[in-house]
Amino acid sequence: MPAALLRMFHQAGHAFASPFACSAFAFSFRELLSSDAMKDYNRARVYLDENYKSQEHFTALGSFYFLHESLKNIYQFDFKAKKYKKVTGKEIYSDTLESTPMLEKEKFPQDYFPECKWSRKGFIRTRWCITDCAFDLVNIHLFHDASNLIAWETSPSVYSGIRHKALGYVLDRIIDQRFEKVSYFVFGDFNFRLDAKAVVETLCAKATMQTIRAADTNEVVKLIFRESDNDRKVMLQLEKKLFDYFNQDVFRDNNGTALLEFDRELSVFKDRLYELDISFPPSYPYSEDSSQGRQYMNTRCPAWCDRILMSHSAKELILKSENDEKIVIYDHIGPNVCMGDHKPVFLSFRIAAGAGKPIANVHKCCVVQ
Repeated sequence: MPAALLRMFHQAGHAFASPFACSAFAFSFRELLSSDAMKDYNRARVYLDENYKSQEHFTALGSFYFLHESLKNIYQFDFKAKKYKKVTGKEIYSDTLESTPMLEKEKFPQDYFPECKWSRKGFIRTRWCITDCAFDLVNIHLFHDASNLIAWETSPSVYSGIRHKALGYVLDRIIDQRFEKVSYFVFGDFNFRLDAKAVVETLCAKATMQTIRAADTNEVVKLIFRESDNDRKVMLQLEKKLFDYFNQDVFRDNNGTALLEFDRELSVFKDRLYELDISFPPSYPYSEDSSQGRQYMNTRCPAWCDRILMSHSAKELILKSENDEKIVIYDHIGPNVCMGDHKPVFLSFRIAAGAGKPIANVHKCCVVQ
């Protein structure tokens, strides 16, 4: 059997604003599934969390799986029945996903991020078996930085600690004792940010800082960094939701690799997670002006928020193709096209038939249930 080619794709999304938006979104997927462009994908599973009225459960997450006709035997795990079922046909699940046994969905507790009155952060987990290889796919959305000024105060920031707690919770959850352990891929908007304090100190190393405080509370509301000479030119203005640096090229030149040293949040999980080398520019926050596909907004410091990570055992499944030519691509989509404030990222790789056979035998995922 030839190796299976898998492509993981992540596009950060936003909450649905109304019942009309929810139904229109589901309808657009039905149109997509029946289009000529998708004619070679004869099986699909679409999961949309549209239960926007539930403050307790709503995450606004969506996971979409399109399966090419060349993949003959694909099975999906039923978490309630604890067995695999052969995937056939095209199905869309929406509204209340809590009742769907083919996935696990969870919203983070409110006390993880108390200053956000109604957070939508959480994760959706599905489990698959392809070419005798079992693995989890976990779609995740972690907490954002609420204030640039607070993020700048400490290194690492308080928000970084919140994300670490939430990601650790997810990793513990997907390897707990309820189910057999398998390899896993975790992807989504992790909201990982550059170490703000270290970045500002580097970008503005020769600048002087001016602090502006609110007249009534004496709270810091703005920081202005000016060059010591050159007519005191403003280099950076920093507010709660403003990060206005005078030269955006530093984030784009050579795909922003000079700033990767400040991308430190994943280091805490180096024993649990692996990531391929990043060779694309920061994925957020891009301008939503359709004519400014390469331009960043000046709301946040650009960062690699959108990522595809994996367990170390999943890393071993990403093998070379039959002719020893490495077919692994980790990149972003639409570098010059406006695609919203996040650029989609993708991971394309091959899994050789039987690569995960020891795992598959434990799960009997090749037996039709």
